[in-house]
Amino acid sequence: MGPRALTYPKPSSKAGPARKTSGVLLEDRRRSQRVILRVPVVIHVVLNGKPEKLPASTVGVNTHGAMLCAARSLPAGTPLEVEHKITREKKAGRVTRQPQGSPEGFLIPVELDAPSGDFWHISFPPADWKPVEP
Repeated sequence: MGPRALTYPKPSSKAGPARKTSGVLLEDRRRSQRVILRVPVVIHVVLNGKPEKLPASTVGVNTHGAMLCAARSLPAGTPLEVEHKITREKKAGRVTRQPQGSPEGFLIPVELDAPSGDFWHISFPPADWKPVEP
């Protein structure tokens, strides 16, 4: 059984105003569209000088990285390799900021070293896709 893609949410005119960070709209900062997608992955990481494999899954993906959910946290800046459990492909990356706890585990934001849209084996929305304003 392959990864299960969820459908794109319908654009909503009820969304609040876009938040700003350092004068840049958050929705304009993202380099590629995010897609909600659960894919089983393995995080390959070296901790305290020892290689470790951490089972995880994606919460959302884009061509530049993913939000991963795992049972343990990893410090911001940690280099790692993400292995797609279905295809066995691997991509190098790093933890971009401190993971946050959630009821399912730790949410770990990961940026891949090189954009890799084909790594997730899905078609991403067009780069100019934005919610339609009424």
